[in-house]
Amino acid sequence: MHSGMIGKIEKARRYASERERFAFQEMTVTVRGNNDSHDVTLHSGHWQCQCDFFAHNQTCAHTMALEVMLDGMLPSEAQYAAAS
Repeated sequence: MHSGMIGKIEKARRYASERERFAFQEMTVTVRGNNDSHDVTLHSGHWQCQCDFFAHNQTCAHTMALEVMLDGMLPSEAQYAAAS
């Protein structure tokens, strides 16, 4: 491995340890729940989940789990449960 690549790997590890460098804007994640899998989407700072609970409450265990996992890396409008 050449020295340029070694430097990039070290930089990537440093960046990965500094969570404040990252801000998710768009993503889709499949969450495997106890009964079914659900696609959760973050688009323009707003969550969407396919589960029935989200349809009635605009939040659910799937979106809240992602908020906890990504704490500090989400736009403020996407932080519902993590702020509680």
